[in-house]
Amino acid sequence: MPVFQDVLGDADWQRLGAVVRRHYSLRPYSEDRMTVRGRMDEVWRAHWAALLMPAGRLFGALVPHTGRDVPIEVHYGCRPQDAALYWDRRFRFPGRPVFHFRSHMTVADTARHEVIEWVRFGLGLRLRVTAEDGALVFRDVGYVWRLGRWHLPLPLHLLLGRAYVEERPVPGDEGAFTMRMAIRHPLWGEVFRYSGRFRLD
Repeated sequence: MPVFQDVLGDADWQRLGAVVRRHYSLRPYSEDRMTVRGRMDEVWRAHWAALLMPAGRLFGALVPHTGRDVPIEVHYGCRPQDAALYWDRRFRFPGRPVFHFRSHMTVADTARHEVIEWVRFGLGLRLRVTAEDGALVFRDVGYVWRLGRWHLPLPLHLLLGRAYVEERPVPGDEGAFTMRMAIRHPLWGEVFRYSGRFRLD
């Protein structure tokens, strides 16, 4: 069973658009692999968010550059030894080395439809997953720090705000989907955002 079918449950899994189901068809404890390619319409951050970049680079948690019409490849897959889903997002900003945004995702709580996306040094973001109008939607429910088998809550949303991510089928094109990510603070507005269009290999 694909990782996200387990997280969503069969009924919500079937509510996803066909291209999104194919995108997330990878099975845990397997050698399943997939690549999608596309272009980011924009990669943006608020001016003051530049202050967060040193920590973002350390943890591998934030894209440090901005731009428009940025080519991107996303390589992802599973491994036979565990149930995680591994990501390598390769941003190709003009005039810069390829930037790799690597993470892995584990199932946190199937009853609450939650996963955790992990970056370096045990920093994780809990995300509640839903199927909405054919789209797969992730909503931030809090940061954690992994210390052994413990997941300690971190109140980073007080500084960063909350993240929202969606992947949505493109009407009339069975092999394409759009992706949008935004981090919004209740007082300071949008902190980060990027969006683009992708095609399955």
